Amino acid sequence: MAYQPKKRKMTAEINVVPYIDVMLVLLIIFMVTAPFVTQGVDVELPATSTAKSVADLSKDDSGAPIIVEVDQNGNLGLSVNNGDVVRGLNMNDMLTRVRAELQLNPKSTVLVGGDSRAQYAYIIETLDALNRAGVASVGLMTEPLEQ
Repeated sequence: MAYQPKKRKMTAEINVVPYIDVMLVLLIIFMVTAPFVTQGVDVELPATSTAKSVADLSKDDSGAPIIVEVDQNGNLGLSVNNGDVVRGLNMNDMLTRVRAELQLNPKSTVLVGGDSRAQYAYIIETLDALNRAGVASVGLMTEPLEQ
């Protein structure tokens, strides 16, 4: 009897196991490095005994808080609705974003958080610019005194 080779049917299959391994490794890398990616400058707010929390202000006005931060070097940052702070803004960019947020939600509270080490002039310039931009009411952020 003569040997007859078996005809093998061609199959087109992709082995996805290596791709899954690579994706799991990437996921682990991103999970480990994510806490280090968050950029930010800690602002040391001055303390007071009559401070209200942002949550209390949000309940009163039913608007999302708009927080403008001024660090010790006069650099501006902006956070909307307790989101991430966008840093490195110049005054015009900050005013444009604040006006846009106020048009979307006019009941929003605008708060300025100045670093306790910041020059007073930086905070006053920010307050003046917000006033000229048409923001009617601006609050100043502080930390509650520890008793």
